[in-house]
Amino acid sequence: QGKLVESGGGSVQAGGSLGLSCAASGIIIRINTMGWYRQAPGKQRELVARITSGGSTNYADFVKGRFTISRDNAENTVYLQMSNMKPEDTAVYYCNALATFSREYWGQGTQVTVSS
Repeated sequence: QGKLVESGGGSVQAGGSLGLSCAASGIIIRINTMGWYRQAPGKQRELVARITSGGSTNYADFVKGRFTISRDNAENTVYLQMSNMKPEDTAVYYCNALATFSREYWGQGTQVTVSS
């Protein structure tokens, strides 16, 4: 079946930094794109950043210059380094993976809280 296992997150003050990681476990088919989404209370889930197996990235405008996504293809792990964080970055962050055969996987979500 396979799953995504997230770690990291927590609480930080505005201007601080946090890192997230997400490892694919038991996924034996090729993973093409991995990424991070977030969902704040009362809002829809939105894309934060994603990265292809070739290393191409794209970021939501609201995190450009502050967040960095990276990936270890050998370990099927994706990372999100968040810096200069703002209270509006507070949300549950979800890892996502798009694999062959149009299979899609989601992590369980990890809470990130930024206080002013």
